[in-house]
Amino acid sequence: MHQKYYKFLKWFAVLSTLGMLLILQGGALVTKTDSGLGCGRNWPDCNGSLIPKEITTEVLIEFSHRLVTGSVSIFILILVIWTWRALGHIREVKLLGFLALFFLALQALIGAAQVLWGQGDFILALHFGISLISFAAVLLLTLIVFEVDKKFDADQLYMSRKLKIHTICVTLYSYIVVYTGALVRHTDASLVCPDWPFCRNDQPMTMPYNMYEWVQMGHRFAVLIFVIWIAYIAIHVIRNYKNQRIIFWGWTIALSLVILQVIAGMLVVLLKLHLFVSLMHSLLITLLFGLLCYLIMLVSRSKIN
Repeated sequence: MHQKYYKFLKWFAVLSTLGMLLILQGGALVTKTDSGLGCGRNWPDCNGSLIPKEITTEVLIEFSHRLVTGSVSIFILILVIWTWRALGHIREVKLLGFLALFFLALQALIGAAQVLWGQGDFILALHFGISLISFAAVLLLTLIVFEVDKKFDADQLYMSRKLKIHTICVTLYSYIVVYTGALVRHTDASLVCPDWPFCRNDQPMTMPYNMYEWVQMGHRFAVLIFVIWIAYIAIHVIRNYKNQRIIFWGWTIALSLVILQVIAGMLVVLLKLHLFVSLMHSLLITLLFGLLCYLIMLVSRSKIN
């Protein structure tokens, strides 16, 4: 590929990745501000017209999210076609392109179905996770475009079977953590427990009283396992993979992100759903999931030591 066009592809890939982040954060903003019906039961129009005539906060948030999603979807389509043509010889490119488009379309359809007909909380909770898969696919495409692997000598990676299994399993498990977190928000269980880390710190051994407390505490328990698991892997990597820079720094960053994620989750409760903290909570898990997916791609490329 001509160097000039390759440079354009790099910039376009970065913009597409940032656009996917905007979609995820926009969706989180819609959920956290209860703006999902800002445009009424109308889709793709807003309250009966293509351009909303009456602007309220809810209308502005929902309509802006739709505009961003539509615009970024065009970017992603162009990126996928471009990378297929320019980098189709790289084995992951075509699969990642398909995943990016498929799950982007799926999350848009679920969003539209919620607006038109409404859906149960357990279905709605899938929405964020589906968007995450699309984001991860676009992120990995971007990293391939930038040839990040070559800068870190990823073709020389050696990874034990134990580390490979843990990487794959903890990434799959992270999806359960994401789903339970989304379920907390969609069932309005975010503030059902006034304290942290226990539902009521003065009664730490008390079982949850109702479904909402079960959802909230179930998510916290899932997160606890997640943090311990990532800490275990990170310590193993720090001890045994100091010479493998991309693995060493990948898991070091993963541990840092999961700790920040826990702190953000705690502050969401203690600050009573402060909007900035809530959005940061969503951003951190998005970045962590993207990193874990990249580590899985390294698993597929590395040799067994």
